[in-house]
Amino acid sequence: MFKGSLVALVTPMLGDGAVDYAQLEVLIDFHVEQGSDGLVIAGTTGESATLNPDEHCELLRRSREIINQRLPMIAGTGANSTSEAIELTRCAKEAKADACLLVTPYYNKPTQRGLVLHHQAIADAVDIPQILYNVPGRTACDMLAETIGELAKVSNIVGIKEATGSMERLAEIKKLVSDDFALLTGDDSTTCEFILNGGHGAISVTANVVPAKMAKMCRLAYEGKAQEARNIDAEIAELHRLLFIESNPIPVKWAVAEIGFGEAHMRLPMTVLAEEYQDSVRKALIAGGAI
Repeated sequence: MFKGSLVALVTPMLGDGAVDYAQLEVLIDFHVEQGSDGLVIAGTTGESATLNPDEHCELLRRSREIINQRLPMIAGTGANSTSEAIELTRCAKEAKADACLLVTPYYNKPTQRGLVLHHQAIADAVDIPQILYNVPGRTACDMLAETIGELAKVSNIVGIKEATGSMERLAEIKKLVSDDFALLTGDDSTTCEFILNGGHGAISVTANVVPAKMAKMCRLAYEGKAQEARNIDAEIAELHRLLFIESNPIPVKWAVAEIGFGEAHMRLPMTVLAEEYQDSVRKALIAGGAI
């Protein structure tokens, strides 16, 4: 089972928009050293939406080579076209990813039945562990608990990244899935409570800049040490908030550069964090111990 603090890793880029593989190696080494429990490559935070298919597959291959077997690697392979998601998932399998993360199809607004058929098709086409990803705030598509329960019966669908931040939704899902179905949150601000309420971990944006604290907080919460976990969560609460002051990954890309890893280059239509927010994010990095 995937659990703990799984970093939704930024994709470092050069000024011309090319992936900066030298900086990627430095970042991956940093997360290994800091005790992160796994890395998500080419997810939303990794700017997957602006990678073309060849770049996407190359990023997965190169990341696996750098990570080697030091940490589990989850590959973002979702798309709003089922055929494209299948092809990206095949790339992930060829790259020897440990699992794939598949966001609900965005913009299309499929029905719940369409979601079931979409994910069943990918699971049937590619024999690799697959994690569902529900983030209706970005996709305009909400995968309901009953749909997750139905898909959890598919042998190689092994978990869900549930990013609504709702403890009620978590409780609904828990009733419908087996104990070994990974329950991961994609909402940093409620991660501590999510795990204390029976979740297993987080795919975290905040972990990009305070990986050791996120890993420790997740571990303590998983062990039921509520007050200790909440104490750490309080130290980084402003980071949880301010890393979403503009659309992810704009703030975290700037923050990663601010703590010493490369430059905050992004591909359009994403832009560098507005100057008016930079001082606030910097102060939160200092308060949270990232600087």
